[in-house]
Amino acid sequence: MVGDPLCKGCRDDYRVSEERIDKMLATPLFRSDSGVCVPDDVYQERLSLCRDCSKLIGGHTCALCGCFVRIAAKLKDKSCPAPGGTGWRRYSDGS
Repeated sequence: MVGDPLCKGCRDDYRVSEERIDKMLATPLFRSDSGVCVPDDVYQERLSLCRDCSKLIGGHTCALCGCFVRIAAKLKDKSCPAPGGTGWRRYSDGS
């Protein structure tokens, strides 16, 4: 629906349960040896920052970019969309 002001996590046609997110995170893409995911300690730190953010909607959706934070926070190439770089940054091995 064009012009719908609700985010992906709020719209019924995009509603994704925590169980569905768990299922996505269990796929081979998100395995620790896949090369695309951050280490577990970095993931937990990112999730902690997101949980404390006022832009987190419904406990799982970022109001700034519309991503599901449990998925985006797992990926090395993602960074927090908060203006001014106040959130977490793109991960590179050794940083």
